[in-house]
Amino acid sequence: MTTLEKRPTEGPPARPPDQPPRRRRWRRPRKLASLPLLVLVSFLILVPAAFVLLTAFNNGIPRPGNFAVDLTLEHLAVFTEPGVLEATLNSLLIGISATLLALLIGGTLAFVTARTNIPAKGFVFLIGLMPLFLPSYVGALAWSMLASPGAGLINIGLRDLGIGATLDIYSMAGVVGVLGMFYAPYAFLLLHSSMSMMNPDLEDAAGVHGGSTWRMLRNVTLPLALPAVLGSALLVFTHVFENFPVAQVLATPGQIDTLPTFIYRLMNASPSRGNESAVLAVVLVIVVLLVTVGQRRILARRSFTTVSGKGLKARRISLGRWRLPLFGFALVYLLLSIILPLIALVLTAVRTSPYMTSFADLAEPGALDFGAFGQVLSSGLFLDATKNSVLVAVSAAALGTVLAFLVGYTVYRTRTAGRGLLEGISMVPLAIPAIVLGMGLLWTWLIMPVPLYGTLGVLVIAFVAVQMPQGLRGIAASIQATERDLEDNAVLHGARRSRAIFAITLPLMRVSIASTFLILLMLSMRELTVPLFLYTSDTQILSIAIFDQFENGGALQEAAAMSVIYCLIMLVLSYLPRRFGGQLGN
Repeated sequence: MTTLEKRPTEGPPARPPDQPPRRRRWRRPRKLASLPLLVLVSFLILVPAAFVLLTAFNNGIPRPGNFAVDLTLEHLAVFTEPGVLEATLNSLLIGISATLLALLIGGTLAFVTARTNIPAKGFVFLIGLMPLFLPSYVGALAWSMLASPGAGLINIGLRDLGIGATLDIYSMAGVVGVLGMFYAPYAFLLLHSSMSMMNPDLEDAAGVHGGSTWRMLRNVTLPLALPAVLGSALLVFTHVFENFPVAQVLATPGQIDTLPTFIYRLMNASPSRGNESAVLAVVLVIVVLLVTVGQRRILARRSFTTVSGKGLKARRISLGRWRLPLFGFALVYLLLSIILPLIALVLTAVRTSPYMTSFADLAEPGALDFGAFGQVLSSGLFLDATKNSVLVAVSAAALGTVLAFLVGYTVYRTRTAGRGLLEGISMVPLAIPAIVLGMGLLWTWLIMPVPLYGTLGVLVIAFVAVQMPQGLRGIAASIQATERDLEDNAVLHGARRSRAIFAITLPLMRVSIASTFLILLMLSMRELTVPLFLYTSDTQILSIAIFDQFENGGALQEAAAMSVIYCLIMLVLSYLPRRFGGQLGN
């Protein structure tokens, strides 16, 4: 008789006696881990946008304690008002023209620094970046001093030389020129990266088959760079099309209306015409979305893959007799975008009299006085605005970096439900002009029961919302490039996930986190359009203080001195990411 032994039932391997029991995993809560972030980001971004859309089709505008939904289409009548169609066409014309100019400047500098033997290549590369530390509206203010028809410094100089020509910056060409110059660095950065990484094989094949350098550039290089060209064109067009400060400073005196200036004027009318402003704001968003869709449809038709796994070095092209002319082109750009504006600001700040008929007047005794800088540095307005700017910028950069990390980690390191939606909502501000978000944030915090309106806190929240895409892009690239095995190994050895993140992941990402913080800090210091709707007399920041003084025209000398100091601050901030990031990487 055979004895049948009972085989043990298969199950999980026995746990060693010294290993603590495993915690029970709750799948459903982990799948909903992104919900709090989703609610927070949606509140910061989608709620203000929804208020703009609702106000466009509502009889009332949001007011504290009084906002009823009463839908109507009567505000669409704003399109029949004189000036609306002209403002829309002006915005499109300025946007397209300035984008083409920025691509020409930025693309030329990117090509010669990435692919050619231009002299002083490092210096030319720096020239392509330098306008970033001079905000576009400060550049516009400086050019209003340089080329105003009556008292512009350039026109005074031309009269001294006996030249009858007169520059008029308050014209369509003037607005396009200033916007194109100060947004060229955006195109430069994107195109330089594309040119540097381009596979030379196709270009070499064109040369082997007898193609000239010019034909190779036209038929091979430029088509391969099309994604970067269209990407930079979209970025520049979006910023130019929605730009309010430059248009207000240069276009409005020349009686050239744009959609942003028209919206601003409706918002500041008495009584305020917020509903009509919201209707035009929706038009701004629609135009940006249409341009974005058009760009994607063009790129979807072809493949642009040129970078393979092998080591690449872009082909170097000899400029020949064009070396010096192109180097001169870079110097002219430096002169127009940086040197002349700074000279105009400094001269306006040190002149004792606002009136000057000739440069010979500067040689008169007592014509120059640097005391304006001392007055600004000791004035209560400057000190309060600087203190507010630093407090708001540091707070917004810190909170924005933390929020960007949480969103980036959730999207790229977890499998929670809704992470794709979370990323999409975080990128929405790219498609919503700043003036539209500014209006929405104003109405949102006017009716919220939390007493934040009129405080620096609402500016911090606004900057975090507007700059969310920039923060997320900086963090996401680092998260995707950081190996997660060390973090997972720490968890397998008993560490909590949060401890593994703080002890391993964050130190590995310290350079990216520091760079993201400093970029958000600089963007917060530059921001003007959004705080225009949210600041009060007690919460002025530096950009608002400068803009307000120039608009009022009562303190031109002090405003110019404040602008010079502001530019120095921006120069330091633009230098910090390289310096600080390099130290962290060592």
